Amino acid sequence: DVQLQASGGGLVQAGGSLTLSCAVSGFTFDDLAIGWFRQAPGKEREGISCFSSSEGNTYIEDSVTGRFTISYDNAKNTVYLQMNSLKPEDTAVYYCAAEGVIIRAAAFCRRSFVEVWGKGTQVTVSS
Repeated sequence: DVQLQASGGGLVQAGGSLTLSCAVSGFTFDDLAIGWFRQAPGKEREGISCFSSSEGNTYIEDSVTGRFTISYDNAKNTVYLQMNSLKPEDTAVYYCAAEGVIIRAAAFCRRSFVEVWGKGTQVTVSS
């Protein structure tokens, strides 16, 4: 049974930091593609940072480059999103999503359909 359990959202002031975590179960690491997607009110969902085990690469969307970092702890089967220098425009519901697929991280972040989603976690950045 594949599952994703996300946590770590909250309210933070602009310039602050948060770390999101997503515990992964039911996937094999060899072909794991996993990432963080977000949806702000009135906007479409966007993939902001993804990791591909099969390709051994990561992707960071331009608007968060230099501020957000994705990492995967294989021992803990957990993907993290470290978010620094947060801005009010980062306010959104953040979701982790994953699939057992061989794909580059950037392509995974651009997919409109992903098989497995975790529950969203709200991130609110106040100005």
